[in-house]
Amino acid sequence: MIMKGKKGIIFGVANQRSIAWGIAQKLMEQGAEVAFSYMGDRLKGNLDKLLADKPGTKMYDCDCADESQIQRVADQYQADFGTCDFVVHAIAFADKSYLEGDFLPTPKHVFLQAMDVSAYTLVSITRSFRPFMNVGCSVLALTYLGSEKVVQNYNVMGVAKAALEACVRYLASDLGPHGIRVNAISAGPVNTLAARGISDFTNLLKIHRIVAPLRENTTPDHAGGAGLFLLSDLACGVTGEIMYVDGGYNTIAVGPLAAYDLSPEPKD
Repeated sequence: MIMKGKKGIIFGVANQRSIAWGIAQKLMEQGAEVAFSYMGDRLKGNLDKLLADKPGTKMYDCDCADESQIQRVADQYQADFGTCDFVVHAIAFADKSYLEGDFLPTPKHVFLQAMDVSAYTLVSITRSFRPFMNVGCSVLALTYLGSEKVVQNYNVMGVAKAALEACVRYLASDLGPHGIRVNAISAGPVNTLAARGISDFTNLLKIHRIVAPLRENTTPDHAGGAGLFLLSDLACGVTGEIMYVDGGYNTIAVGPLAAYDLSPEPKD
């Protein structure tokens, strides 16, 4: 029970397919006391079902685009738990109308909203919880390869995830002297509620299965195990890192030729 006596909060569980839920399950199996933040009644209903066998679990409603709500959740959490050993940031949003086609048409308000919700909230949440983080506390964010390589249709979300990863490094530098670690998991495509907003997402899953060295899609359980490691004292020397949990996909430049359409291009 490597998390026995540890307590913390997860922002962003949407349903049973969420990567954040995969992490939550691993943490609870290993003895952690986990609180949850959700946004709105529908997601609360999903959490209620997932936590039906864990009555009394603390859940806090929060629109993380509103810093006052983040601070309210932090205050409520501190009143309930006193201190914090881990924080999981699994929050991202972009207008799905711009998660297809070219990146160039992305309007300013869509760009800024994606950056605010998907990247800046990590800073806001960490700042609000910082006063009662224990030495050894671990902060974990979720990202994707589209932050550093172009993935068709990922568009503005890729730019936001690049900013998120930079935030991870800067926060790790700020908080490291206080014994607090900040890392991120870069998971392969997972069939989550958020991912289904990306155009042609099912084809990304098919390509991943063919190209990734492990020849399988990433699952919440895969990411959950990595999350457990990074949030536990086993990773006490790890901070500012982006851990890939994608079956090795990120290591491949050109995968098996079966993944590509190699039919001759039509001549003019």
